[in-house]
Amino acid sequence: MNFPFPLSPLYPLARAALFKLDPEVAHNVALHSLKTLETAHLAGFLASRVHAPREVFGLQFDNAVGLAAGLDKNGEYIDAMAALGFGFIEVGTVTPRAQPGNPKPRMFRLTEHEALINRLGFNNGGLDAFLENVQRAKYKGVLGLNIGKNFDTSIENAADDYVTCLRGVYPHASYVTINISSPNTKGLRDLQAAAQLEKLLSTLQAEKNKLAKKHKKQVPLLLKIAPDLDGAAIKDIAGLLLQYGFDGVIATNTTISRDAVRGHKHAAETGGLSGQPVFSPSTEILRQMNKALKGHLPIIGVGGVMSAENARQKINAGASLVQIYTGFIYHGPQLIRDCALALK
Repeated sequence: MNFPFPLSPLYPLARAALFKLDPEVAHNVALHSLKTLETAHLAGFLASRVHAPREVFGLQFDNAVGLAAGLDKNGEYIDAMAALGFGFIEVGTVTPRAQPGNPKPRMFRLTEHEALINRLGFNNGGLDAFLENVQRAKYKGVLGLNIGKNFDTSIENAADDYVTCLRGVYPHASYVTINISSPNTKGLRDLQAAAQLEKLLSTLQAEKNKLAKKHKKQVPLLLKIAPDLDGAAIKDIAGLLLQYGFDGVIATNTTISRDAVRGHKHAAETGGLSGQPVFSPSTEILRQMNKALKGHLPIIGVGGVMSAENARQKINAGASLVQIYTGFIYHGPQLIRDCALALK
C-alpha cells in the first residue's frame, strides 16, 4: 500500500532515537519495527514507490535501486523491505549451517563520516531456515539470494558450501550472488585469487547447468567483489567471469582500508567499512571492472550511495543498477525514492 504523503520526512527523528542504541541493537529494532508496520499494512506510510522499469540479466526490475545483501541476512524481512519502494531486494549472506558470527560488539558507527564498520561474520540461521523465510514471503519482484561459506570450512573445500547453497536457493531466486568478498570470514577473500576463483566458478557453472535442466529455468549467477583489488586482479576476475559464463558482477563489498577515516576512534576496529568513505574506491573498481569486461556483463554498483547524485555516478561508471545499505540507515526511505527518480 502506498500513500500520497509518505512519512519518510520523519525518518531523522526515528534515526536520532535509533542512534542512541548500540548499532546492532538498533539494526534489529528497526527491522522488527518495519515488519510490524508491514504486517499491519502500514509500511506504505513510509515511502511511495517509483515505477521505472528496466531489464537487466533478462529480468524485469521495477526500478534501478535495490537493497544490498547484509541488511536482512535470514530473509525474514523481505515483504517489509519491499514496501519501502526498492526495485529489487537481495537477502543473505546465507551459509549451509547456522553460525553465530563473530563476538560482539561487532558494529560501529562513524556518524560524522556517514559510515559503519561491521565484522558480523555471516551470522545467520542456516540454509534451511533461510529457505523457509524466502518461501513464506509474498513479494513477487526480483529477489537476489546471496550465498557464502561457513567460517570453519577450509578454502580448499569452499566450493562444496557454495554448491550446497546454490542447490538450495536456485528454485527460489531471481538471481544468485556468490559472495567471496566479505572481509569478516577468515580467508574468504583468498577465493578472489585466480587459481581459487577458477576452481570455484567452473564448479558453480557446471552445477548451474544441472540445476537449470532440473528446474527448467535459467537463474543468473553474479559474483560480488571487494573494493580493495588491484588492476591485475580485476583483469583476472573479468576474464574468468567471461570464460565460465557468469551473468554479472556486484561491485563492491565493504573495504578494509581506513584511509578515509584515519584518526576516528573506531578506525582501528577490524571489519568492513561501508558508507560514504567507500564510494570513491568502490566506484573506481566498478569503472575498471566495466572496462575489463568491455561491457559484456552487467554490473550492480554498490558502496557509498548516499544521494541521488551518487547513484547517477555509479551508472555513469558502468553500472546497470545500484544497491544501497548504509545510505538507507543514514537517510531512510527517501533515499530510495530520490535515487530511483534520478535513474528513471
